[in-house]
Amino acid sequence: MRALQTVTLLVATLGAGLMAGLFAAFAYAVMPGLGRSADRTFVQAMQNINRAIINGWFLLPFLLPVPLLVLATVLAWSGPGQVALPWILAALVLYLAGFFVTGDVNVPLNKQLDNQLDHVPDDGLDNAALEGSRPGAPAGRPGAIKAARESFEGRWVTWNIVRALAHTAAFGTLAWALFLHGTAGTG
Repeated sequence: MRALQTVTLLVATLGAGLMAGLFAAFAYAVMPGLGRSADRTFVQAMQNINRAIINGWFLLPFLLPVPLLVLATVLAWSGPGQVALPWILAALVLYLAGFFVTGDVNVPLNKQLDNQLDHVPDDGLDNAALEGSRPGAPAGRPGAIKAARESFEGRWVTWNIVRALAHTAAFGTLAWALFLHGTAGTG
């Protein structure tokens, strides 16, 4: 039972850490860098990122901590790791907060960006050429890319910071829970 508790906490901690790092990197590097880009480049990059990120390398560490944290809570409640229980519960709440921000805010914004504009092709045209001055411009109206970016960027960045903070806090509380769990067996 103790070995299962340890492995459960360790894997949940690793998953939370990976998500904290990913969302933090978007907050302090990716989005500020893209923010300096032209509208078309920004929209293209976000569309490409949103399509590329849905893969096992993202989904496994994003989804797996949820059932593992529930299991870790049950195991700590009924086993020798009760000293870590409050920290595991805190991590579960924090992780779920970040998890739901992703599902309720960031993912719908990603889908909205895709629904507002078909995939923006990289055909060598600048924003002015793309913004409706040629037949077949995205959404068929001038300023479509600029409008799509404006309705997306601010909210997405803000909520990404929220989920980065939630996942970072979950990672920290899990690291402490893992430490407490480890020291509980040495006394």
